[in-house]
Amino acid sequence: MRIGELSELTGASRRLLRYYEEQGLIVSARCANGYRDYDSSMVDRVLQVRGLLDAGLPTRIIRQILPCLDKPRVIHFSDATPEMLATLERERDRMTERIRFLERNRNAINEYLLEVSKNRASPQVPGDHARGATA
Repeated sequence: MRIGELSELTGASRRLLRYYEEQGLIVSARCANGYRDYDSSMVDRVLQVRGLLDAGLPTRIIRQILPCLDKPRVIHFSDATPEMLATLERERDRMTERIRFLERNRNAINEYLLEVSKNRASPQVPGDHARGATA
C-alpha cells in the first residue's frame, strides 16, 4: 500500500510515517517510480509505535523492543543495556499507575451512571424539588 493509504488507516500523517521509517520503526519497499510501498503488517506496526510513543517511550527504545512485538519471536537481547532496562521498568511502572488511574475514573463514571439511571427510573413526587426535598 502507498503512504497515503497507510496514513489514512492509522491516522498518522505522511510526514510522521516518513519519520518512523527514518528511525527504523517501519519499513517500506520502493516501487519503480520511487514511491514507498508498505506491507499491510505496517498498519499494526504504526499503531504499536504510536501507542508506545503515547506511553512516553523514546524512539530509540521502541526500536529495540519492536522485535518483541512480532511473531514469530526471534529476539536478540544483546543490545539490552542496563539504562534501557531501567527506562523500560520506569515506563512499565508509569503505565501501570496510569491504568490504575484510568480504571478508578472509569469506575467513578460507572457509579455515576448507575445513580443517574436509578434516579431516572424512580418516579419523582410532584413538588419535591420546589420544597428542596432530598432523596
